[in-house]
Amino acid sequence: MGADVIGVDVADAGVTGADATSARPARAGTTRVGVEGRLGVGPLRGFARRVVARVRALRSGARDAGMATAEYAIATLAAVGFAGLLVAILRSDEVRGLLLGIVRRALSS
Repeated sequence: MGADVIGVDVADAGVTGADATSARPARAGTTRVGVEGRLGVGPLRGFARRVVARVRALRSGARDAGMATAEYAIATLAAVGFAGLLVAILRSDEVRGLLLGIVRRALSS
């Protein structure tokens, strides 16, 4: 079994290599954050590196080049389809009668 860091066994946490050998049990009455005071232990360090790399890629726009045009095209097609559906619904006799009734009541009041 590995050394405990805030009640977590290092072997159970998936920490290997230098991180596992440098882990020391916390002294009584002290609170330790991470191994040897470092942020990001084992799997968390790899996760943090992936997050930072993803944020950098998104900020530079490397992965999103050309995506805005495709997104606008899809949104435009969806809007045209929705407008066509509204025109079809509003041209029906039932809806036309309801709208005329609302307008007549509003004008006669």
